[in-house]
Amino acid sequence: MTVPSRGTTPGSPAEDRDTADAARDAPVAGADTAAEPEPGTETEAGTGAAPEAVAETDEADEAVETEGAAGDGAKSAEDAAAQLSETEAEIAAQRELRARIARRKAEKEGPIPAGTKLSGQAADLLAAVRAMESGQAAPAVPVAPDAPAAAAAPAVPAQNRPRAPEPARAATAAPATAPEAVAAVGAVLVEGGAPRTLAPQVTATLGEQAGEALRKDPWLLLSVPGVRPEQADGFARALLGDGCGPGDERRAAALVGWLLERAAVRGHTALAFPAVRAALSERSVPDPDEALRHAIAGGAVLVFQDGVEDAAGDPEDEAADGVAAGGDAAGTADGPAVPVLLGLDRYALAEESLADGLARLVKTAQEASWAEAAAQAPSPSAGELIRAVAGHGLVVHTGGEAARAEPVALAEAVRTLGLRPVVAAHGENGRRRLGAGAVTVAGLLSGTEGPGRDADGALDLDLLVVLDAPQLDVETATVLVESLPDGARLVLSGDPGVLWSAGAGRVFADLLAARVCPQIASRTPDPGPLGELVSGIGIGELNQVEAPGKEVVIVPVRDAGEAVHRTVQLVADSVPRAIGVPSGQTQVITVGHGGAVGTRALNVALKERLNPGPGRFGGFDPADRVAYVPAPGRTLTGSVVSADAEGLRLDCDGVPVVVPGELVESLVRHGWALTAHQAAGMRWPAVVVVLPGDSAQGLNRPWVYTAFSRGERHLSVVHGVDQALAQAVAGVGAAERTTRLRALLEGLLTAAV
Repeated sequence: MTVPSRGTTPGSPAEDRDTADAARDAPVAGADTAAEPEPGTETEAGTGAAPEAVAETDEADEAVETEGAAGDGAKSAEDAAAQLSETEAEIAAQRELRARIARRKAEKEGPIPAGTKLSGQAADLLAAVRAMESGQAAPAVPVAPDAPAAAAAPAVPAQNRPRAPEPARAATAAPATAPEAVAAVGAVLVEGGAPRTLAPQVTATLGEQAGEALRKDPWLLLSVPGVRPEQADGFARALLGDGCGPGDERRAAALVGWLLERAAVRGHTALAFPAVRAALSERSVPDPDEALRHAIAGGAVLVFQDGVEDAAGDPEDEAADGVAAGGDAAGTADGPAVPVLLGLDRYALAEESLADGLARLVKTAQEASWAEAAAQAPSPSAGELIRAVAGHGLVVHTGGEAARAEPVALAEAVRTLGLRPVVAAHGENGRRRLGAGAVTVAGLLSGTEGPGRDADGALDLDLLVVLDAPQLDVETATVLVESLPDGARLVLSGDPGVLWSAGAGRVFADLLAARVCPQIASRTPDPGPLGELVSGIGIGELNQVEAPGKEVVIVPVRDAGEAVHRTVQLVADSVPRAIGVPSGQTQVITVGHGGAVGTRALNVALKERLNPGPGRFGGFDPADRVAYVPAPGRTLTGSVVSADAEGLRLDCDGVPVVVPGELVESLVRHGWALTAHQAAGMRWPAVVVVLPGDSAQGLNRPWVYTAFSRGERHLSVVHGVDQALAQAVAGVGAAERTTRLRALLEGLLTAAV
C-alpha cells in the first residue's frame, strides 16, 4: 500500500516528543539545559533520531512530570514528599516479602556458593573480605541510601495495604523529614546557587544528613529527579571552587548512576560498557576507563558478563577484571565474545530474582492430566493451552484481542477441576472487559483484589493467568513471580506486537526469545476489517481492507491546525452520527503530550467542544474525561465526579478514586486524548488516531500496531504523514532494549537440564 485512500487503511505513529520537557530540567545554578544525547542513541533533534528514543518517551515524560522537576517550587517538592510518604510502607512491605521468600528458598536449596551472583552491598562486603584475606586494602563499602528508611518502616501485611504497589523510580526516604534537616539542606543549596525550594525533595532523596552529604559530594544532587549534569556541575563549582574538575571521581560516579537511571526510563536494565564509556567522554570525563573502574570499585555500578561461565571463578568477578583491563567483551571457549554490561543494583536484583522465580515455577510444578478438560475446550487453541499448562509450571501464550478468550477458558477449566485460578489484567479497562472475577495486577499484589495471601506471604492460588503481559516491567514482574507459591502455574498472555512496558525491561519479549517454556500461539484471529488491518501491520504490511460498515476511515490533513479541527469534528459529530458510538466512548490517540497536535492541545480543543467550563476544580469540571497516573507507567482513565475538602473525586472504570488536592496538578490530566503508551492494554468502542505531518520521523511498527488495535468497532485515522506510514510499518521494528533476563533464564534452565 502506498498512500491510504479515503475509506481504506491508515495510520502511523510518530515521535513522542514533548516540548514541555524543559519543565523537568529547570535550571540549577544557571546551568545550560540543552538536551544531550543518551548513550547508544541520538538526540531527538539530531539527524536520524532513534525511533526508540521517540516511541518510548510517552511514559518517560509522564514519569518525569509525575515526579516533578528541579526548581519547580515548593509545591512540587511537597508533592514529591507526599508521594514518598504514601508509598514508603508499601515499599517496605515488598522488601519484607522478598526477604521472606528468599529465606524460604535458602532453606530448600541450601547455602549459596560464595560469591556467586551477589550484587549490591552483599557483593561489596564480599569484595572487602576477599581484599582483607589477600592482604590488600579493603575497599569502602557504601551503605544504600534507603537502608535506614527500610529498617525503620513498619511491615504492612499484604491484605491490609491501602494501595497497589508501584515500582519506585526515585530514591526512597523516611515518610517525613525534620524541619531542621530541610533547613540545613536549603542553606547548602542557596550557597551553591540552587533554589531553596528544592530542599524538601533533596532531603527526601538523600536523607536527614543530606546537607552534610552535599558539602562532601555536591554531585549527589544529580540523584534528585529532574536535575541534570550541567546543573550539578554548576552547583559543585559554586561549593568547591577550584577544588573540583571534570575528572573528579565523585562526578564520574554520579554521572554513571545518572546515565543508567536515564537508560532505565527508556527501558534498558543495563548498558553496554562502550556505550557508557562514550557517554562519559561526551560529558568531558578525561579518563572514562579509570572513571568506570572507580565507579565499579566503589559500588556505584555493577558489572556483568552473562553467559561467561568459568569453573575457576565468579563470572561477574571476571567481567570486572575485564573492565579493569580496558576490555569491552570477552570470548567464550566455543562461542563469540560476550559483551560486558553495566547496571544498577536495583535492576540487577529484579532481573536475577525474576529469573530465579521463573525457574522455580518450572521446577516445582507437578505434571497433571487434564485431557478431558482440554477436549471440552471451546476452541482448538484453548485446548492446546490447557494441555500445555497441565504439564508445565510456566507457559507463554500469544495472540490478539480475540485470543484473550483462551486463557479465560483455561481458568474456567481449572476451576472445574477443583483448583484456584486467578485471571489478572494490566489495568481497570482490561479487567472490565473480562467481566466478573477478574482482577488487576496492581490490585492482586496489594491484596485489595483477588484471593489474598497465605501464611508464608504467597498468593493463595494454584494458577495465575496474566493478560496484557507485554506491559509488565521487570520490577512488577519480579514482585508478581516472587509472590507465587511453589507448585503454582503461571501463564503470561499477550500480543507481542504491541509497545513494550513503560518501565524498565522487556519481560514478555525476553521470555519468548529465551524459549525456556512452552509457547502457545493462538490461531484465533481478530475478526472483521479492523482485525485484518492489524494482523497485516503485525507482519509488516499496511494493507487496504474492505470496510463496508465504515470500520476504518481515513481523513487526510495538510497541517496541524486542520488535524486538530478534524479530530474534534470526528469525536463530536462524525463518529456518533455515522457509527453510533457516543463521544464519551471514543478515544483519541496521538504521538506525544507536547506540540501542536499533542495530548495537551487536543484536550484543550476537545474540552472546549464537549464539556466547556471554567475548570473550577483545579482546572477540571464535572464530567471532564481524565487520565489519572498514580505511578509512572500506570494510567487509569475516567471522569470527574466532584471535588471536596478531601480532593478531586474520579470514577475510573467504575472504581471511585480520590486524588488529594495538592497532587491533582501532577497526577491528573484531561483524558480525551492519550498517547499510545498510555492506551496500551486498553480498548474502546471507537478510536481516532492522529498522525500529524511532523510525526513521520518517529514512526515504527509497534506504535502503529498498538494505536490501531485499540478500537473495538471503529478506527478513524487523521492522516498527514503520506508514505512514511507504510515505510515505518514495513521496515521500522521495535527498538532494542538492553536487558539481562534472557541470558539469565537460558543459563539457569540450561544448567538444570
